[in-house]
Amino acid sequence: MKSEQTNIFNEPRLQMNQSIELSIQSLLAYGVKYKHWCVAWSWGKDSTTVLTLIAWAINSGKINKPETLTVMAADTRLELTPLWLAAQEIISELREMGIEVKTAMAELPNRFLPYILGRGVPPPSNTFRWCTPRIKIEPMQRALEKLVQDKGEKVLMITGVRQGESAVRDKKISVSCSKDGAECGQGWYQLTMPESLCDTLAPIVHWRVCHVWEWLKHWAPLPEYGDFSTALIADAYGGDEAEEINARTGCIGCPLASKDKALDTIVKMSKYQYLTPLKRLKILYRKLRKGTYRLRKTGLDEGKKNRQRMGPITMEARRMAFDEVMSIQNDVNEVARKQNRPEIDILNIEEQEFIMKCWENNLWPNGWIGDEPLGDVPMDKIYEDGSIQPLIPFNI
Repeated sequence: MKSEQTNIFNEPRLQMNQSIELSIQSLLAYGVKYKHWCVAWSWGKDSTTVLTLIAWAINSGKINKPETLTVMAADTRLELTPLWLAAQEIISELREMGIEVKTAMAELPNRFLPYILGRGVPPPSNTFRWCTPRIKIEPMQRALEKLVQDKGEKVLMITGVRQGESAVRDKKISVSCSKDGAECGQGWYQLTMPESLCDTLAPIVHWRVCHVWEWLKHWAPLPEYGDFSTALIADAYGGDEAEEINARTGCIGCPLASKDKALDTIVKMSKYQYLTPLKRLKILYRKLRKGTYRLRKTGLDEGKKNRQRMGPITMEARRMAFDEVMSIQNDVNEVARKQNRPEIDILNIEEQEFIMKCWENNLWPNGWIGDEPLGDVPMDKIYEDGSIQPLIPFNI
């Protein structure tokens, strides 16, 4: 008699209660090894799910509370407005439960817009992706280092990394920030957090996206499951159609995403239409990548590689971009005040003053002094070996 071959297509899909039970078993198995837990919270759907699930499991006696439980909230200063509003409600609810919430934010010179408009670094691209480590991972790591120093021992870092049931069957995790509407940078926690500081656990790695939405919209808001304001998060992903839209949230106007699906969906809702000017941010970022607004090396005194590489944003372009960002912010807030809606501050007073100080000090990225030619100026082609192909003049 032939033995029946295992076929993943014959296996029954996990039900909601089964997904929750597997998460609890994971926490019971590994959590007891650590006195101190830290939950990495990016305010998105996956990390909010694991955070509220843990809070409920502790309060209901499903798992024992560790000696300390710290929530580390990553504030990029560019979160979608509904996501930010939901996070503030949940923070209040967590603190009422006695759970400590700390905010990890990049230092002023390293924040997204001050770094671009002050120092002149061009917006990130898929070939020059400086944003995730600088505004999310590095601040989180510094906060974790401080926590470990205070506790005097390694902590358990809990993340919302989730890859669906296939990750459980295959016993491997693919760290991607584009699959299944995942949160931007979520996989980086698995890759970048030093083992000397923490061990990492992803209790909902097996959850399907439908279970995440079921938890956020229907389970967690119930009194018996914590009475959390998680249903508000659905607004940032498309409201009642969040699961179908499957939007990926990141920074407002994310330069790395081809489309701002989440923002596009939000501004179609009547209560968030006033945020429509934020769509101009992506247009601005694309403009700032063009040679017209950047400097370029001549290649005459450079190393063999990248002799004529494109460089920072010109001072004139920085001022133009600053004015446009402030115009966007003012346009949003003018309508917000009329409609009694929450205002935004993608550039607060402290950040505005920092940017202007950078201009006064003629600040440029390392290796640039500001007198290089513009990126769109025609010049001789210089190859890696130093040979030169003269520019061919065109007679018009």
